[in-house]
Amino acid sequence: MSDEEAKRKQDEINKRKAEVRKRLEEQSQKKAKKGFMTPERKKKLRLLLRKKAAEELKKEQERKAAERRKIIDQRCGQPKNLDGANEAELEKLCRDFHSRIERLEGDKWDLEHQIKMKDYQINELNIQVNDLRGKFIKPTLKKVSKYENKFAKLQKKAAEFNFRNQLKTVKKKEFELEDDKEKAEGEATAEEA
Repeated sequence: MSDEEAKRKQDEINKRKAEVRKRLEEQSQKKAKKGFMTPERKKKLRLLLRKKAAEELKKEQERKAAERRKIIDQRCGQPKNLDGANEAELEKLCRDFHSRIERLEGDKWDLEHQIKMKDYQINELNIQVNDLRGKFIKPTLKKVSKYENKFAKLQKKAAEFNFRNQLKTVKKKEFELEDDKEKAEGEATAEEA
């Protein structure tokens, strides 16, 4: 009986497969008339592309995070276990970190200096090339207002004018100007007459 049941099951499976094949062939014939990219296929393709892109993006982010972690571990070293550390160990650890920071700061300064030197050399070489070609770079000029000089002169005159007005008037004759003496004499002779 088990052989007969197995045959029956196999026959049923084969019939189903045949039906599915027949349906697929009919569908493919209908679709062949419509064209290769039907809206359903386009939708499926878009979905697959989005999934693939999302997976790639996720893998890229994971890869970058791992690379970042690796660089941090490489530059900073492994985290130190400070639990149960005595004062001498902590002091030694601080000295190590201090010497490392000192070394890194020195390297940083050296690199910055090299960059400045390279920039200077590049600039000098560009100037030499332009000199050889006969082309000169026009320097960028500062924008200057036409009215600045006039305004400065006006301010200066105003300051002088204010200074004269703020001076105290002096009644003593020794500080008197010659013009003022002549006026005073003219007034005195007029009063006498």
